[in-house]
Parts: sequence; structure tokens; C-alpha cells
Amino acid sequence: MKRKNQWIIFGVLLTVLGAVAYLEIPRSESPAGAPQASATNERFTPLSVDNPALRMDILKRFLALEYTGAHRNIFTATLPLPPAPPVVPVQVVAAPQPVVNPGPPPLTVEAKYFGYVSDAGGSHRKAFFATANNEDVFIAGEGDTLMGHFQVIRISATQAVVEEVSTGRSATLVLEEPGPNG
Repeated sequence: MKRKNQWIIFGVLLTVLGAVAYLEIPRSESPAGAPQASATNERFTPLSVDNPALRMDILKRFLALEYTGAHRNIFTATLPLPPAPPVVPVQVVAAPQPVVNPGPPPLTVEAKYFGYVSDAGGSHRKAFFATANNEDVFIAGEGDTLMGHFQVIRISATQAVVEEVSTGRSATLVLEEPGPNG
């Protein structure tokens, strides 16, 4: 497009702009520069407020409010989980503890289990017991009486179970390894 045609189009557009502006601006009889009332201003009626000052006490009260409703993501279609039922504290009344009879003291055997021997089939076992000071050695099989008042109930590779004949209380003697002096 040539420069002359551009000037002609510019002049036509400028003329159209002037005509539109002339038709759209309302004519009034008021002096120039005075504000004019429009249709929206005629419908406006201000509220009747006695004191239009900012009330800081009400503002502080609103700022201190916290939302206590259900917190959920409004951008998801799934419903939030239902709230947990309130936990009611249960007061447990402790019943008086019954007096527990501690029973007889544990059985003590003044002998130590230091070895055993069995036949080729392993069905007949004999255990070796020694007194606490290693002066006397006793050899007893399952069902035999040890030291006059204990009965040997069971013999294994690691322990021997003995029972006191008079009371029926039992004790387990663990196999003791010999010390460095034999």
C-alpha cells in the first residue's frame, strides 16, 4: 500500500472517530467541568450510618475467628472421611487384688549335674551328680532316688529334672562343664 492511500484511510478513520464521539457525549446545560449525574447515580441512596468510623473491636473479633468446619479439598469429587466418634473416657474401677499365696520357696538341690552315660540304643541313661563341695559322687538313672529324698525324673544331654519325694516339687539341674582344673 502506498503512502498516499495510508493517509486517506487515516483521515477517514479520524472522521468516523469524531462523529462517534460527538454522538455519544451527552449534552448538558451545566458549565464546563462540572460533574454530571448519570442514571446509575440517580438510583444510588447511601446507607444511614450514625458513625462511619472503622470499629476496631469488631475487626479484631472477626480476625480472631477460626474455621471449625470440615476441612476438605473442594477440587476433588470424593467425600471426606466421616468424623471419628468421640472418645468417651472409661473409668476403670480397680478391683482389690486378691492376696496371692507365694507358695513354697523354690526347690534347692545340694548337688550338681556334671555328666551322663547311656547304652548304645540311648534308652537307659545314668546321670552323674556331685555334692556342692565335690566330695561325694552319685550315679542315678531315671526313676532312681538321689541322696535319699530326690527322685530323678528325666535325664537329657543338657539337663536333669529331679523331684522331691516328700512334696512333689521339681527342680531342673543344668549340665555343668568342668573347670580348667578338672
